[in-house]
Amino acid sequence: MVKVLNTKSCEECYCKNFIFTKLTEQELDLIHLDRFQVSYNAGEIIFKQGSPAPYFFCITTGLAKIYIEGLEKNLILALVKPVEYIFGPGVYSDERHHFSAAAIENSTACLIDVNIFKRLIRQNPKFVEEFIQRISVQMISHYEHAVSLTQKQMPGRIADTLYYLSEKIYKQNPFEMTISRQELSDLAGMSKESSIRILKEFKDEGILAINGNSIHIIKPEQLKQIRETG
Repeated sequence: MVKVLNTKSCEECYCKNFIFTKLTEQELDLIHLDRFQVSYNAGEIIFKQGSPAPYFFCITTGLAKIYIEGLEKNLILALVKPVEYIFGPGVYSDERHHFSAAAIENSTACLIDVNIFKRLIRQNPKFVEEFIQRISVQMISHYEHAVSLTQKQMPGRIADTLYYLSEKIYKQNPFEMTISRQELSDLAGMSKESSIRILKEFKDEGILAINGNSIHIIKPEQLKQIRETG
């Protein structure tokens, strides 16, 4: 983890999340005076589950994951790309992180003192409305992920994960996967061995073409059917 000197004000910054466009110039100056930027190497922990939550994190470059640390294995809740933020419920309850975050690629994040963030929440209705809307979208995504993990068989979960990577994260097909096979398995809520077996089955059936970390969904309609039927 390396602290990076802030060279641009929040008003000038091109990599701020959309919710910050609802702030006034004076409010953005307030953030700028107290924020700092941090760079993380791929694989580096951003924060740990159970640790204090003094900052609002906004990922500005790279790719990160948020995950629950279980007794035997981890469960990835979501991947976070620029310029999305990481903000857990513990900030307004016990001031602790209830999940961990780590960089998947070399990444940077802008850290804002949570007390400054709470102050802006109290004084700017447009800002808080946009923030609640974004939080709501994130929660719906988590609910859909939970349904996939609890109600679908393993092929359906892998199909969901591939769709998520192609449509939501990399936004292309074919795509170059920067997550590991273990992380793909943690997203799908299964063992690495099971996920690799199902990927091979999809490849043998002509649904996918796999070359190292490059994945091409050749039959998206068939993958969609597997997603829907579970």
